[in-house]
Amino acid sequence: MLEIRALEKHFGTLKAVDGISFSARPGEILGLLGPNGAGKTTLVSMIAGLLPADGGQVLIDGRTLCGDQDPLKRRIGLVPQDLALIEELPAQDNLAFFGALYGLKGLALRAAASRVLDLVGLSDRAGDRVATFSGGMKRRLNLAAALMHDPEILLLDEPTVGVDPQSRNAIFDNLETLKRQRRTLIYTTHYMEEVERLCERVVILDHGRVLADASLADLTRTGIVNPRLHIELNAGGDGHWLEELRGLDGVASANLAGTQLAVGIADLAADTSRILSWLSGRGMVIHGFASERPSLESVFLSLTGRSFRE
Repeated sequence: MLEIRALEKHFGTLKAVDGISFSARPGEILGLLGPNGAGKTTLVSMIAGLLPADGGQVLIDGRTLCGDQDPLKRRIGLVPQDLALIEELPAQDNLAFFGALYGLKGLALRAAASRVLDLVGLSDRAGDRVATFSGGMKRRLNLAAALMHDPEILLLDEPTVGVDPQSRNAIFDNLETLKRQRRTLIYTTHYMEEVERLCERVVILDHGRVLADASLADLTRTGIVNPRLHIELNAGGDGHWLEELRGLDGVASANLAGTQLAVGIADLAADTSRILSWLSGRGMVIHGFASERPSLESVFLSLTGRSFRE
């Protein structure tokens, strides 16, 4: 449904988007992750046709998007990071305004407004001014406005910023409904747990480039970050054994802090019992241990070296 080919955007000498390529299928929620300044919002603006590309292509169903006036843009809905609502108007009038921009009128306009208000759970507040809404309700109405023209592709730029847990869960339910309707969703966020809940696939960006493009499961199996054993010892000993441990096959790292030993290993199933037996054979008394598989956050930090909120 959506294909990005070698997309580029320059601001002076800064390459904000530097040859980015990926694709997204119908019925897929693709997570777009990166530190602040990685190029996410610029990329979303280019896909939406709001910013012209300096190179590359955006293709929708195999057809190239050509500028701001291209009719293909009607197949795209955009949920911007900043609320795009008129607070002094009722919710239904906001939707009527956005629907009219897409050429809807009469019964079709009223039917579209009723449909999206029902989806986001705001039908009972249709006649209320947006200024009286909570932050979460405004976010849900922002989503509804982007759906008035029934787009096949939905671009969501941090759609849950500043909302309460109940509204966030309501938005998640809305997005999962859209996924079941075979829409293509591109989802940017700073919240790791949102990606882990919603997205099958993740594209990680930094400095305008794609660092990873894979399913969640594949990202945590790539070897970018090793599984870890956390072992509680009776005593740390003199530490001479630690270098021997680091030299064992399958051991990627070994660090000792007091009596707490952390060992990075290649394969939890194959290497755990061998490491524990090796430690016991050197006289180490093991009080307990726990295993830790790589997380999306650990992979992200390993690739970018930066936190989401930096």
